[in-house]
Amino acid sequence: QVQLVESGGGLVQAGGSLRLSCAASGRTSSTYNMGWFRQAPGNEREFVAAISRYSSTTYYADSVKGRFTISRDGAKNTVYLQMDSLKPEDTAVYYCAADVSLRVGVRASSYDYWGQGTQVTVSS
Repeated sequence: QVQLVESGGGLVQAGGSLRLSCAASGRTSSTYNMGWFRQAPGNEREFVAAISRYSSTTYYADSVKGRFTISRDGAKNTVYLQMDSLKPEDTAVYYCAADVSLRVGVRASSYDYWGQGTQVTVSS
């Protein structure tokens, strides 16, 4: 089993930045492909970014490409999501997820473990 705990959410002005952290316990996060998803009220949970388990290849949704950066620190069992140039439409609960498969997925159903979520609110 893997426990994932997100932190770093909050309220920021449009154009501002936040860095989300996802701390893994039970197993090292380097064992898994890691992803960030977000869900706004009334919306489906959508893919934001992912990082592969071995090569640390990164993947981004078109909506955040160029603004968000996913990274990982295997020694700290932590995955990060640096969010810059935030927009009001980025407002959502952000979830960290772990995928035990060999290929990175962009669907929520591809992930096996989930954090509790952290709220990000971007004011205009």
